[in-house]
Amino acid sequence: MGVKRKLASGMMSAALGLALVGGGTFAYFSDEVATNHVFAAGTLDLSINPEVVFQVENIKPGDTVTRELVLSNSGSLPIESVHLLTNYQVSDELSDNTEDFGKHIRVNFLWNWEKESEPIFETTLYELKNMDPDIVQRDLWDPLWKQNSGLSPGETNEIWVQFEFIENGEDQNQFQGDQLNLEWVFNASQTAGEEK
Repeated sequence: MGVKRKLASGMMSAALGLALVGGGTFAYFSDEVATNHVFAAGTLDLSINPEVVFQVENIKPGDTVTRELVLSNSGSLPIESVHLLTNYQVSDELSDNTEDFGKHIRVNFLWNWEKESEPIFETTLYELKNMDPDIVQRDLWDPLWKQNSGLSPGETNEIWVQFEFIENGEDQNQFQGDQLNLEWVFNASQTAGEEK
């Protein structure tokens, strides 16, 4: 290959390289805008007043005790449903129980004690402990919240609870001196999601 050809070939290569480099840098108009987004989660805050609803001593078969239970939604989101979970422990004073003490304690949930209304829902503590929370929701809270469809933020809902030591006409001496420690857990759930 001659010098002229080598020079021409080199110049062509240099021109092609400059064209490739220059081809990637061209002028154009541009603009941009940034947006900021905030997602603040709401709160569910179910509270109960009083926290210790019942503290009763010296009950006997046939006794009843009634108290008001106030549920409040102190959060920012509506509460659609509440699952009531029941647990209890029995202290068998003489270790002579042949039955569960919870089978002898009936729970009556009332609309309004002052009006002496019929129970919304009634069952024994034993049955309540072993009941599916969805059934309790359907039988207790749904009738109570039929018009309101839940508990809106800032709202309260009163319900009266009556415990009855069932007088069954049989020997219930095995429960003398026994103690039943009841725990109720109220588990609130939000309403369905919606377009914002």
